[in-house]
Amino acid sequence: MKQLLLVLCGLGLSVSLAAQRVIEGTIADDAGTPLIGASILAEGTTTGTVSDIDGNFTLTVADEVRNLIVSYTGYGTQTVPLDGSTTLDIVLSEDAAQLSEVVVVGYGKQIRSTLTGNVAQIDGSDIENLPVSSVEQAMQGRSAGVFVQSVSGKPGGRINIRVRGSSSISAGNQPLYVVDGVPITSGTFSSPGSGSQNFLADLNPNDVESIEILKDASASAIYGSRAANGVVLITTKSGQSGKARINLNLSGGASEPSRYREFLNAEEYVRLFRQTAVGAARYDFNNQLNDFGLEGDEYTLDNTIAAYTEYVEDRLDRYSGPSDWRNNETNTDWQDEAFQTGRNQNADLSLSGGTDKLTYYASFGYSDQEGILAGNGFQRLSSRLNLDAQGSEKLTYGLRFGFSRSDNERVSDDNQFSTPLQLIALSPITPVRNTTGEDFVYDGTTFAPGQLYDRPITTYYNGLVELANTEKQSISYRTLGNVYGQYQLAQGLSVRAEAGIDVANIKQNRFLGRLSDGGEATNGFADSRWGNIVNYTTKALLLYDRGFEGGHNVDFVGGIEFQKSTEENIEVDAQEFPLDQLRTIASAADITGGTTDLTEFAFQSYFGRANYNFERKYLFSLSARLDGSSRFGANNRYGFFPAVAAGWVLSEEAFLTDNPLVSYLKLRTSYGLTGNANIGNFESLGLYGASSYGFVSGLAPSQIPNPDLTWETTKQFDIGLDFGFFNNRLSGELDYYVKNTTDLLLNVPVPGTTGFRTQFRNLGELQNRGVELLLNAVVSDGAFGWSTSFNFAYNDNEIKALAPDQEIIDDGGNRYMNVVKVGESLGSFYGYEYAGVNPENGDGLFYVNATDDDGNIVDPNATTNDANEANFVILGNAIPTTLAGWTNNFSFGGLTLDVFFQGSFGNEVHNSAGNFQSCGGCWFDNQTRDQLDAWTPENTDTDVPEARFYWGNADINRSSRYVSSGDFIRLKTLTLAYELPGTVSGRLGLSRLRFYVTGQNLALITDYAGWDPEVAADFLADDSPNIQTSVDFYTAPQARTIIFGVNVGL
Repeated sequence: MKQLLLVLCGLGLSVSLAAQRVIEGTIADDAGTPLIGASILAEGTTTGTVSDIDGNFTLTVADEVRNLIVSYTGYGTQTVPLDGSTTLDIVLSEDAAQLSEVVVVGYGKQIRSTLTGNVAQIDGSDIENLPVSSVEQAMQGRSAGVFVQSVSGKPGGRINIRVRGSSSISAGNQPLYVVDGVPITSGTFSSPGSGSQNFLADLNPNDVESIEILKDASASAIYGSRAANGVVLITTKSGQSGKARINLNLSGGASEPSRYREFLNAEEYVRLFRQTAVGAARYDFNNQLNDFGLEGDEYTLDNTIAAYTEYVEDRLDRYSGPSDWRNNETNTDWQDEAFQTGRNQNADLSLSGGTDKLTYYASFGYSDQEGILAGNGFQRLSSRLNLDAQGSEKLTYGLRFGFSRSDNERVSDDNQFSTPLQLIALSPITPVRNTTGEDFVYDGTTFAPGQLYDRPITTYYNGLVELANTEKQSISYRTLGNVYGQYQLAQGLSVRAEAGIDVANIKQNRFLGRLSDGGEATNGFADSRWGNIVNYTTKALLLYDRGFEGGHNVDFVGGIEFQKSTEENIEVDAQEFPLDQLRTIASAADITGGTTDLTEFAFQSYFGRANYNFERKYLFSLSARLDGSSRFGANNRYGFFPAVAAGWVLSEEAFLTDNPLVSYLKLRTSYGLTGNANIGNFESLGLYGASSYGFVSGLAPSQIPNPDLTWETTKQFDIGLDFGFFNNRLSGELDYYVKNTTDLLLNVPVPGTTGFRTQFRNLGELQNRGVELLLNAVVSDGAFGWSTSFNFAYNDNEIKALAPDQEIIDDGGNRYMNVVKVGESLGSFYGYEYAGVNPENGDGLFYVNATDDDGNIVDPNATTNDANEANFVILGNAIPTTLAGWTNNFSFGGLTLDVFFQGSFGNEVHNSAGNFQSCGGCWFDNQTRDQLDAWTPENTDTDVPEARFYWGNADINRSSRYVSSGDFIRLKTLTLAYELPGTVSGRLGLSRLRFYVTGQNLALITDYAGWDPEVAADFLADDSPNIQTSVDFYTAPQARTIIFGVNVGL
């Protein structure tokens, strides 16, 4: 580290004595309109600037510079020869396909037309001002082959991202995130009983300049052992030379659930449970169960119905409290109690500007999002300072620094009665609180006036009591910074040094008061957790970019990188609090436990990439990375990950150069290896754990070592076609890929003689293969403008092999049905196949699905009412096979309308709460309205079995009865904006004045009967995110949000 700082200081003291000249000029479009912020770069150097508000620029360059590279988003890039000129008037023409735009790649930038890899780009302007809490949410549906899943509608929670499918069973499947060159801590930080916190929510989306997603091996292999799941490069905004520009954005609005479900009202609830009493009695009598012990002649159907009816009415008396259920005196909609209208406020202020020697960008942001679940919310304060300086003609240096504070007001995870959405299980005949004006006593429990009702009045624990008597807060302080220095050794040859740091400091406090479910038995309970993650990176690079006579162009980057990450956690628990108002650990009478842990990992890497093109027509790329990791066994500490790619720009050939139809056509292909090192830090080591016996402490083995443990390796082949027609008014990309991942990291059984049950080993194989399509079109570019973009992706995921003699991994028990099965997609649903209802007696039926020795079903029509006689079969995919996104941008004068649709198809969703919510009578939970269509002797044409108590009739969670299609089309965002003409804004002393309204998740088309088909219950997603997905268990839907905003430029 000291040596690196000395290098940076030495670079900062360098002074160039080379001969220089000053180039001045203007940049405009075909209509003569000045282009603000166009990039001007001296070819073969890092010297550059941008045009000011009038399109003017000034740039000092060395005498040996022969060309300027001029680019602007949406316009074709030009190579402008200097030829001794010092004054230039440059005109850029619109390029509908933006084929010459500059894209960020690993450790550098490239012009898209010479790119051989597959890199998806999202412009910062497409995601700014969206009502989202994290950057990944804004990426949803905007890139072909990139699956973005918000596991629930809780702001600041987990987001799952899969680039070209899931590539691992046990290791991580999330991509590597790199912000301004720094690999950052991503994923989540778990909290006991309250889901997890998303680290990327600390980054302000309005600070983002662009997002590049490296999808194929050619683009991502330079990141080696961490690139198997793709790489997401996030570049924050930089300053532009010229006078200071101030931009202020203010917005506010509200959120509500994007969807409500229909549950029974009080009258329907009473009717269904009376019907359930009859159904249960009929089943009891027909099967001679006699559950009420009626004697002799008293055991008749009528008497049995009377006994069950009395049982039901006793329950109804209890659940209705002081109200009269017979007259529907109370009709509580618990769904309304669970949800709230969330307030949404955002403010962003930025300042940018500079000279040809120093540019700056500074920002301050505030975001306050109340969730749609009662008691849930997310706040973020953020700041950023980015500096770029030209120390001399050959020296550049700069700084990227961001700081944020995120505050997440949490609610319980989906699997607890204390979570707000499980309120819907309560009976609609139960009042929310005591409004009688006097004490109400039931079975020895007193409820004072105004007090919330709880057990025994409520069916289950009343989650509103939880909200009133608990506190669950998570606060994150995040520091993310990078400094760099770059020195030009010769024309086209530079050295660069960087040092980056990412510090996440997380504080989580949870207090459960004495009236809450978790604190009642201990006079209050609290735990406090502090976590500190420090991740630093240093790197040194050698850069070369040079064009030669005869059309030969070469660029190269090579370097060495070191990264180390340390995580420390401290936790303490306490109980017995004198008062609920005293909530700190120090106030407790009994400190019940405490723990600390420290873990770390390190990477040491050597990498390089060389690109060559001849006349920008024939393209070749070679990249490689050698990674060393502390996570893997001593025998496999290092891994080598090479990639090769080639491209052919056919449109530059003589037979196509004058073709009026084809504007651009490039064929490219790539093959390479990437790795997955996203596992625990000590999986390869033999570990010991502390224990004690008879007041004597000692160590005992806790993990068997595996010195041969190594990376999961993904071999990826890609072939693609980039095209543009009609002067690039229609353009796009078409790709086909195959990804084979081998050496899967799995816990496999080991002989009992080892003293252990399992060991982490490299076994198994899976494959992803698919097709991606991107289409961009400019339909109209006159007074009325209309551009559209459509992306489509199909991915087939298949488990090819597991451990020897192993065909399935099934840890779901009787409740969850996601499995890993050879020949099927990762996380496929596996259970009983529901066959409907026997019209003669109302029994729910299952297909037997018995198989012969070859695995073929003997009789596909055979059914049974006893699930024990049926066999499990694959019931569907948990992962979508097809993704789509469609954007339309309309403009007329200063009025713009942007409409974005998102689609997801090919997966099913398991409503794991279905055997409580949609199960006839079962446990006195409130039911979905379809249960009113349950079988009766008068209603035999139905798929809903006869209502009976307590899982009595095909109410088996692990069956297709509760699995349905997860296909959906969503109107994701719609923005209507009006920007005042520049002349009007100018008279007001402003450079810009724009008003807008944005709606998110405005409409949803789906056959799924639950709240939202985009779902992964958080308590499962945190434990097993690769396998347990598309499971709905009282999981909050996405929020429908509408915000109004104003953007002011000074």
